[in-house]
Amino acid sequence: MAFSVALHPAFLLVVLSLKTSRSEVLGEPFQLTPEILTVSTESKLQQVNLQWTVPNLTHQELKMAFQIEISRINTSNIVWVENYSTTVKWNQLLHWNWKSEIPLECVTHFIRIRAMVDDAKYLPQNSWSNWSSWKEVSVQVSVAPNTLLIFPDNKLLEEGSNVTICLLYGQYLYNVSCMLQKEPIHGEQLDSHVSLIKLNNVVFHSVSGTNIHCKAMNATKMIFGTVLFVSKVLEEPKNFSCETQDFKTLKCSWEPGVDTALVWSQQDSQSYTLYESFSGRRELCDHRNSHNWQITDDSQETYNFTLTTENNLRKRSVNLIFNLTHRVHQKAPHDVTLENIDARKANMTWKVLSRGNNYILLCQIELQHEREVIHEHNVSVHMSASYLFSDLEPDTKYKARVRCADANHFWKWSDWAQKEFCTPEAAPSQALDVWRQVRSENGSYVVTLFWKPLLKSQANGKIVSYNIVVENQDRLSESEHYSVPAPALGTQLSLDPCSYKIHITANNSVGVSPESVMVLSNDSGHEEVHEKRIKGTKDGFHISWEPTSGDALGYVVDWCVHSRDQHCDLQWKNLGPNTTSTNITSGAFKPGVRYNFRIFEKSMQQKAQLLEKQTGYTQELAPLENPEVTINNFTSNSFILSWPSYDSDFQSAFIEGYHVYLKSKEMQCHPKGKRMTLPDYWVLCEYEIKDPEQKAFTVENLRPESHYEFLVTPYTSAGQGPNETFTKVMTPDENSNMLLKIILPMTLCVLLIIIACYWKSQWVKEKCYPDIPNPYKSSILSLIKSKKNAHLIMNVKDCIPDVLEVINKVEGPKTQCIVSGNPHNEDVSMKPPSSVPTEDGSSGSVPFFFFENFTYDQSAFDSGSHGLIPGPLKDTPCQLGLLTPPEKLLNVLEKDYMKSLAESPTEETSLIYVSQLASPMGGDKDSLATNPPMPGHCSEYKMQMAVPGRLPSLALSENNSLTSEILLGQGEQ
Repeated sequence: MAFSVALHPAFLLVVLSLKTSRSEVLGEPFQLTPEILTVSTESKLQQVNLQWTVPNLTHQELKMAFQIEISRINTSNIVWVENYSTTVKWNQLLHWNWKSEIPLECVTHFIRIRAMVDDAKYLPQNSWSNWSSWKEVSVQVSVAPNTLLIFPDNKLLEEGSNVTICLLYGQYLYNVSCMLQKEPIHGEQLDSHVSLIKLNNVVFHSVSGTNIHCKAMNATKMIFGTVLFVSKVLEEPKNFSCETQDFKTLKCSWEPGVDTALVWSQQDSQSYTLYESFSGRRELCDHRNSHNWQITDDSQETYNFTLTTENNLRKRSVNLIFNLTHRVHQKAPHDVTLENIDARKANMTWKVLSRGNNYILLCQIELQHEREVIHEHNVSVHMSASYLFSDLEPDTKYKARVRCADANHFWKWSDWAQKEFCTPEAAPSQALDVWRQVRSENGSYVVTLFWKPLLKSQANGKIVSYNIVVENQDRLSESEHYSVPAPALGTQLSLDPCSYKIHITANNSVGVSPESVMVLSNDSGHEEVHEKRIKGTKDGFHISWEPTSGDALGYVVDWCVHSRDQHCDLQWKNLGPNTTSTNITSGAFKPGVRYNFRIFEKSMQQKAQLLEKQTGYTQELAPLENPEVTINNFTSNSFILSWPSYDSDFQSAFIEGYHVYLKSKEMQCHPKGKRMTLPDYWVLCEYEIKDPEQKAFTVENLRPESHYEFLVTPYTSAGQGPNETFTKVMTPDENSNMLLKIILPMTLCVLLIIIACYWKSQWVKEKCYPDIPNPYKSSILSLIKSKKNAHLIMNVKDCIPDVLEVINKVEGPKTQCIVSGNPHNEDVSMKPPSSVPTEDGSSGSVPFFFFENFTYDQSAFDSGSHGLIPGPLKDTPCQLGLLTPPEKLLNVLEKDYMKSLAESPTEETSLIYVSQLASPMGGDKDSLATNPPMPGHCSEYKMQMAVPGRLPSLALSENNSLTSEILLGQGEQ
């Protein structure tokens, strides 16, 4: 019994072993169902961690395949299926993790697993084991009413990745809207309290993150939000290399790429770690782009480095393997010196860091001028070396530099060691390029000399002045010296009209340049040649000419760059003796500007003779303005249009002619013109003047009193002038000229007659009746003498004083006279003041009166007696008698006159006129008859005399008749 009990387990073991061995041999399939032990979550990473085991595993190792399914919300909603293969050991815990695209706080997930043997030692199985039971995966989150929760909270992710935002709504919350920075975003509703917003390919905004904020109606606070910390993608290090200069330190360097650091400790800058596999050393790098690796074992020549960079999201690495002797970066040469031998040579010396006589370095030498390498050379060096620079330019700055590298295993050049130096000056090596302009002014030559500055390679230093020597060829003993300080490029000389030889040199601090010579002849500046037209292009002008002699030393072409400006800016070009053409180009040439070129031939004696003048445009333009037109010979049927010439320098092209436009209503055009009908029944006639020198045009066959309009515009090969406003004219009436021819002569004749009459009337008035009569000036006496009655001729010597009429009243004693008849006071007329002689011979301006004297009959004195006849005169109107002898009359007048002056010095005075009678025919003139006879008739002559008004005034009677008459003595005026 005991035996049987002991035998039964042994039997079972044998049976099982046999069964197992049979299955192994026969390959019968067997199934192993996995068992889930734990399921955990990491909310920040949105990760599910699965841990399981395979029970009933009897093998020490067995390769198996597992299939894992994940569902969301419910078990039927499968969202993820993944196959996972691994070697399973007996009694081993297996691990697997999965990252959810949706935050785990928002929805519930379920997970299960099954297995299948996938081992080559066993027959392949075609069926999976049974599924394990579903395990629920969830993160419990409670949402208060009127509150919104946003997940993930402050998530860290890389630029370009996708993220899903989950919104959890509390009760009584509605109308939720969200913004990404300032852009609105929209999601899908997962259920009544959950919505999802998917963001694809997120971009980097700033190191402070990307803000998401949401608002909802009926919420406890205004804004709910979260931050997406979007990091730049971590880049792999580039150009990773290591090198040494002293075999003690390896300096490794690389390009780190973009910095992925974010603020608020979300992510620091990526870190770099250097690992050497042969020595097994690992070091955290001190800098983002370099690390110094100390060499501790001199025997190690080969190094294998791995450079790893990582941040919170990613890790990247690169490898480098090298031999130490092949990565030697030589130090820069030292003790570099330069010694100037002369103005064109310099010697450079330097030293290098040597590792022994067998260690050879290759050194590269460069010579630079104005940052341009002008010389390069390589030399082999053990410890020190030197190099000679030749063909240098005087007074020039240079930079000499040298660098070295390992000649056996070239890795890279060392840094440059450089030195700057300047060569000394030398005498100028090139003669000046000179030219001149000659003009005559006030009988002398005004010579303007020009020269171009020497190039730096020709000046060999700083030019300080220019020397000019002028030799008179007619008087060789005479020469003048001039010095022009730099930087002047010309000067002006005034010379007598002679032949001259001019020498010009440039000076610097060392010496003088070769001289340039010009010869001026007597006719310089007076050459007259024909001007030729040329056509330019946009690039310039092609100038060609015919040589006049075969022994020319060369040719010179000169021109002005700015021909319209007062400043000519003369340019010239020297050409060889075998040249007969050249191209003149300049960036200063402009369209529509005329350029004048002169071609000179230089003889062997350095004389310059003008050969040709050529003028042209790079591009001809239409005229910019029309001429100012004047109208001449204007008639009712025609007129002439004329205009001045253009200034050639201000023409935009060569004037080829003119167009004359004439328009009017119902006008007949000349057969040579073109007719065109315009609106409003106007006719336009166009005439072409093909001769540019013609500056006048006659318009004929016009209608009188008609309106016309004209326009004159020039034309060139590029077009005609501007279409300006027409000038209006109106032809006069055809009879207007005839009327002018008649009226003008008549007007002139009438004017001449009026002038002659006026002049003659003045002459007659002066001769016959002047304003103040003077018997001596009057020509009436000569007329009276020519009459037959000689007794009627008055002789001044025979005149005796006549009656004096006194106008003013006499103050004091008076001589009483009786006169008969009316004094005719109404005939007295007032005259303006006149100058009359006074008693002392001086003249003064006093007022006076004019009145007409009485007429006396000569027969009254035939009896030889004179007297005053009192009482009215019946027979004659002017019968007078003498009351006082003439000799007494003057005494009385003189006495009264002097008395009146004393009594009335300020009394107003006037002139008194005295009339005279003819002297008696016989008897004693000095005696008067006591009973004079009555005069018969009045004399034909009325003589008046002006007496100064300072004489005593004679009073008038109350009946306005004269109260006294005073007789003047014979011969008084």
